[in-house]
Amino acid sequence: MLARRITLGMMALAGMCVSAPASAQFFFKSVDLSGPPATGNEPGIIGPALPGASPVELRAALVWNLRAALNVAALQCQFEPTLLTLDHYNALLEDHEVELKNSYDTLEKYFTRIAKTKKAGQTELDRFGTRVYSSFSTVSGQLSFCQTAASIGHDAVYAPRGKLGDLAAARMSELRNSLKAWGEQYFRTRRVTFVWPVLRPLPPFGNDKCWRNDAYDARKCGRLDR
Repeated sequence: MLARRITLGMMALAGMCVSAPASAQFFFKSVDLSGPPATGNEPGIIGPALPGASPVELRAALVWNLRAALNVAALQCQFEPTLLTLDHYNALLEDHEVELKNSYDTLEKYFTRIAKTKKAGQTELDRFGTRVYSSFSTVSGQLSFCQTAASIGHDAVYAPRGKLGDLAAARMSELRNSLKAWGEQYFRTRRVTFVWPVLRPLPPFGNDKCWRNDAYDARKCGRLDR
């Protein structure tokens, strides 16, 4: 009889746990942030514009933006460890080291060409990098940004070497869209009030005086919802 009571209690607790979303899932339904593939010429897509940049240089800028965004996510999204943003970023640096270096070298040559001297070009490259990092500020859209960055970081880990630029082009619009303030989408058109379950004290399973035919007798042992 005691075992049956404990089983019933465990089933009740399991029901309350199932009713709550997983810790890594911020929304019941996330907003659709997908966008068209980016070329790098779109306003704001790579942060500061790169006048006169070639398609190869714009691709390098997209890769560097992806790196910067995942770096920001690694720092700002650790409040939810199951997103693995730090692990994804560390894996990105190791798995795509060659393409990241090539992208940096390509940008370095671009700024040297534009600024006329290597020293001035390095200054402009550093300034570009700072602006790129600042452009991924997540003050208003931290949840959607972290969720999106985690998904992209996962894809980056499994992207073939040399194809990080393809991933950056495919999902940079989505990454930029995630920086805006987005909320729950499932209840937007429904008048539903969601109330989190209140954890109530468990009944005294071992006290036979509190039970009658396997039903808890509140008259003898008091209510449990206080």
